[in-house]
Amino acid sequence: MLVKTCGSAIVGVSAIPVTVEVNVSPGAGFFIVGLPDSAVKESAQRISSAFLESGFKVPNQNVIVNMAPADLKKEGTAYDLTIAIGILGATGMMKADELERFVIMGELGLDGNLRPIKGVLPIAIEARSRGCKGIIVPAPNAREAAIVNNLEVYGADNLKQVADFFNGAGSIEQTVVDTRAEFARSLNSYEYDFADVKGQETVKRCLEIAAAGGHNAIMIGPPGSGKTMLAKRMPGILPPLTLSESLETTQIHSVAGLMHKEDSLIAVRPFRAPHHTVSDVALVGGGTNPKPGEISLAHNGVLFLDELPEFKRTVLEVLRQPMEERHVTISRAKMTIEYPASFMLIAAMNPCPCGYYNHPTIECTCQAGAVKRYLNKVSGPLMDRIDLHIETSPVPISQLNKVERGESSEAIRTRVIAARAIQTERFKNTFGVHCNAQMGSKLTRQFCVLTDECRAIMEQAMNRLGLSARAYDRILRVARTIADLEAAPNINPDHLREAITYRSLDRDSWGK
Repeated sequence: MLVKTCGSAIVGVSAIPVTVEVNVSPGAGFFIVGLPDSAVKESAQRISSAFLESGFKVPNQNVIVNMAPADLKKEGTAYDLTIAIGILGATGMMKADELERFVIMGELGLDGNLRPIKGVLPIAIEARSRGCKGIIVPAPNAREAAIVNNLEVYGADNLKQVADFFNGAGSIEQTVVDTRAEFARSLNSYEYDFADVKGQETVKRCLEIAAAGGHNAIMIGPPGSGKTMLAKRMPGILPPLTLSESLETTQIHSVAGLMHKEDSLIAVRPFRAPHHTVSDVALVGGGTNPKPGEISLAHNGVLFLDELPEFKRTVLEVLRQPMEERHVTISRAKMTIEYPASFMLIAAMNPCPCGYYNHPTIECTCQAGAVKRYLNKVSGPLMDRIDLHIETSPVPISQLNKVERGESSEAIRTRVIAARAIQTERFKNTFGVHCNAQMGSKLTRQFCVLTDECRAIMEQAMNRLGLSARAYDRILRVARTIADLEAAPNINPDHLREAITYRSLDRDSWGK
């Protein structure tokens, strides 16, 4: 008897339909065809044990399992339940009338219990798009799948529950999640608040500008000056995720296997902080079985690179293209996968190897030229993509002893949202540009028009401070963002002067 069940394969951050055909005929043997990997082939042993523990008879017939399309490699343990239900239907131990109306995915334990799998959200989205009635997944994955509307979602604990569901002898409770209510409930649940930061008002102002214009920023300062503390609070001042951004972000984290049982939707902007020993593959994604990397997990959020010069140069260089294109392409012999990677880069570094260059009270012990060599570990092209450079200083004890809390993240976020609204209106007819940091040279000339006084200020700054030519457009974009924070229609001299102060590392005097 031939029975078909429905599954899905994850490719990139999307799912592709997979039809599992099970044919049981006289003979003896168990064969899985259709480019299965080792984990899929090993499902035969898991299924046999699960049958015995669940009270089903292990077939003593010839079982052939074909996974179509046969030229797509099938990976992982998520097909265990799909194959097992197909065998039960083909051997007559379970009714098979409704099988093709459901997508069935899950990993089986030897005792017949179901274990959670990766990529349930894209699988559920694909199930709805192909017109399926519902999806059956392990119970810990049910809430994640249930955020997809117009699809019945059932979370099962074990193989017998699923078999009873199709036999009509038992029922699995349908999981229902109100997507919009769930999104609204978690929208502003931020762990960190700028009100907890004492002092560092200039740095806070710089990070507010970065959030308002989508600019990348780097903080340079001695150990203990609060760089990491400030960076962790960046998601709290960025504009809230839209529902479509939330679904997109959740999809990436689902494929990476980072969703927990109680999670259904990621409603706050992600914050990723990989250690400086991270490999280039771990950062941008890829591998033998391509998976999203840290820059994709930071999509729609913040990627924080602490101790920037300590990262391997090859790791930092692979960031250049994704920072410009807002996506990363992983090419393999048989496929090309594209992962989204629209993130804000916040970096931090010590000013020198010992950490105390320009410190107000502690003398730097580095040898001559060491500061410049330390800075040169970060390439010019990468630094060129960082708009804001800000120096952090140790917080004086008088500031630390203050009882009063600083300005809250909510208050800062209100100004940021207002500035982003101005930019949304500005770029409404420009495809792919949503904030000032994404402007190219043409748009910069169009929207950052300078008066004669402003041009004179720029010329003076370039000559006196030794700013590099690549800093010119960056300064204009930052000045445009500062003007937006004040709702000013044009860039004025004060906006320009403030923007110039945020280019510390471009100055010829730095490190000498």
